[in-house]
Amino acid sequence: MTQQQENLKFLSHFKRKFIIHKGKRKLKEDSVQPSLYHIRTNGSALCTRTIQIATDSSNLNSEFCFILKVPFESTDNQGIVYTWVGRAADPDEAKLAEDIMNSMFDDTYSKQVINEGEEPENFFWVGIGSQKQYDEDAEYMKYARLFRCSNEKGYFSVSEKCSDFCQDDLADDDIMLLDNGKEVYMWVGTQTSQVEIKLSLKACQVYIQHMRSKDTEHPRKLRLVRKGNEPHCFTRCFHAWSVFKKPPA
Repeated sequence: MTQQQENLKFLSHFKRKFIIHKGKRKLKEDSVQPSLYHIRTNGSALCTRTIQIATDSSNLNSEFCFILKVPFESTDNQGIVYTWVGRAADPDEAKLAEDIMNSMFDDTYSKQVINEGEEPENFFWVGIGSQKQYDEDAEYMKYARLFRCSNEKGYFSVSEKCSDFCQDDLADDDIMLLDNGKEVYMWVGTQTSQVEIKLSLKACQVYIQHMRSKDTEHPRKLRLVRKGNEPHCFTRCFHAWSVFKKPPA
């Protein structure tokens, strides 16, 4: 079992409070640097994770809740922790975010729940780096589907990943199709064959044609994406997108 590919039985033990921090256990954390966590549910409520992401306000989204830790260089007060609730966030998720904040940080931190638009300038925006433009909706969450195109079994097949997909599902030797409700992205790994590319392109066209008749209100456009050049509309479909892991030497 690998990170963000945990099964439901495993996740059920955490009661939606599954937290993933950046870095390694033995690596000493830089305690004076702010840290940002994104709370997101993929499909089933059991698939709720709180994942540390880059501390940048462009990663905020009005449909989600985030936890921001702003540390102080003080012995009696370690810092302030904010639970940021987007204006379109689910109320149950907002309550969950507050519970997660309280379980993550003890009373040596000041804790505060703030709604979008009510951020204190002196700590929140300074702590997160500065105020930048961010997404105000997550409409793509209703439509996001990921498919794998492969001929590893000796024949070409297209199979859908479960709704709880992640960045590590993008296999280097395969082609992946991502539908976000507006575009269908054909993601090409670095080790894919020309045969796979041709067959996957045809599969994309068939899928778009099928969705055109099934969902007439949301006609999709085909987009080609190569690994390492993914646009924001692609990466935001994945919880806690970051740089690709380097394969072990």
